[in-house]
Amino acid sequence: MSVSSSYLRRDPAEIAPWAETCGQIRCLVEESDGAAAEIHHVEIDDAKLHYHERTDEFYYIIDGQGTMILDNDTIELHKGVVVYVPRGVKHKAIGKLTVLTICIPRGVLSDVHELE
Repeated sequence: MSVSSSYLRRDPAEIAPWAETCGQIRCLVEESDGAAAEIHHVEIDDAKLHYHERTDEFYYIIDGQGTMILDNDTIELHKGVVVYVPRGVKHKAIGKLTVLTICIPRGVLSDVHELE
């Protein structure tokens, strides 16, 4: 990891993952970093249905394929797809996926409301 007053550099290979609602997560940019957003590298394996009251999310599918439930809709996911999930939308990804999530504003880890 490299940090200065003008930049932050983190390598997912240097961060130990931990389990959370969507799967195994590595926080690349954390709330405590003070950036405008949080960025997480997530290994998804059938996430739990949840929503966020204050946080919007962007999912970028790095690898894998599956589906995502967004309220009452189901969409296909595969490498290269980007999904915007506004706050309040119930969502979960199904399948084995590697995802980069961008969460705006920061603070998403205290804004997870599981429904199952």
